Amino acid sequence: MKFVLFWHRRDLRVHDNAGLTAALQSGYPVVPLFIYDREILDLLPSRRDARVTFIYDQVERLGQETQAAGGSFLAFYGRPLEVFEQLLSQHEVAAIYTNEDYEPYAAERDGAITALARQHGAEFHAFKDQVIFAKNELLGKSGKPARTFGSYRKAWLEKVQDVDLQPHPSAQLFRAENLRALPDAPARPTLADMGFERCEQFVPANELPTEALVRDYHKTRDRPGLVNSSTRRSVHLRFGTLSVRALMRQARELNPKLLAELVWRDYFMMLLWHYPGTATESFDPRLRQVPYRNNEDEFAAWCAGQTGYPLVDAGMRELNATGYMPNRARITAAGFLVKHLLIDWRWGDGYFADKLLDYDMSQNVGNWQWMAGTGVVAAPWFRVYSPQSQLESYDPDLAYVKQWVPEYGTAAYPAPIVDHKFARQRAIDTLRTAYRAES
Repeated sequence: MKFVLFWHRRDLRVHDNAGLTAALQSGYPVVPLFIYDREILDLLPSRRDARVTFIYDQVERLGQETQAAGGSFLAFYGRPLEVFEQLLSQHEVAAIYTNEDYEPYAAERDGAITALARQHGAEFHAFKDQVIFAKNELLGKSGKPARTFGSYRKAWLEKVQDVDLQPHPSAQLFRAENLRALPDAPARPTLADMGFERCEQFVPANELPTEALVRDYHKTRDRPGLVNSSTRRSVHLRFGTLSVRALMRQARELNPKLLAELVWRDYFMMLLWHYPGTATESFDPRLRQVPYRNNEDEFAAWCAGQTGYPLVDAGMRELNATGYMPNRARITAAGFLVKHLLIDWRWGDGYFADKLLDYDMSQNVGNWQWMAGTGVVAAPWFRVYSPQSQLESYDPDLAYVKQWVPEYGTAAYPAPIVDHKFARQRAIDTLRTAYRAES
């Protein structure tokens, strides 16, 4: 008897899951599946990665939920094409169901697996789940993506309907009559089997934030010294342990600023899908040949939180210790790297990719290119934030700095590695020259 595979990826949940709902309504019993993708994991710089531990715990939770519901949950450590070649050869698989992923590698991988499935007489179905509008669903009058976020947000708000934010009934359908139990299902790999060590960092519960936190979001999001300065749900959105539809419904009801930030998420995913080259190259061709200084000693000081600018250093130290960094600290630290130190934004993007628990390529690339002035939507290349002004505006009582830079104000704290006034003018002159030369 044939069955369908549901491939979990950025949707590690049973509830409100678009692709899982479709699989459970396909008329075939469903076997859920997760692949620890070696194409990704083998590139990690450390075998102690908190994100891998988090993913592993969520996969094991899904396995237990599936078993309790009367089905089997498969997990493999390998390369997706090889895993599916094995499964399609060994079983009568009618179709593979999954949810869309918009990163360049994912698009190439899914194309290869679609072709493989067809060779075995199986179908491949991918559904929109992690965004509200994707790909070509929200384009400008020119037929291309909006070049300003304001235009995109306006169109998004005009188009969205209640039905777009309604939950999918996957949890209600997740029961024995819709699942397949495989008597010969292989054991799921452990962290040790995959060569990883357990590494845990704090992640809030995958529940909607409190109403009070959401209502005050616009007041607190730029105050890193506050305990609850943001919703802290970005990790759950990244790995799909929380439905973006649920958080958007809450935000639409309680706080338009939070909703706007979630719309940014849609926007950056759409842009990366349209412009996959921006993952590794500046979108603006006039700023692809900037003569960045790329001083390795200064980069190391930035990574370690030893620049002599306390808000930059506090943010980097929190990132290194916890895998998290507040919004305003991210802005200040990123701006300092690309403008004050004139270091290529890709260096910063790579470091954040290694450290952030909530690392998401589209969001990271979009925001780094915004700060560098090189992106589809970008801050002006001549805007150079003062890290001291950022500190005075957003951490005036030094609550955040004192938490992460306790030696600030003593002889143990380093002097600034570069003078702001000098660095600002150097950045403007360098970028202006590159901009005009390419123009």
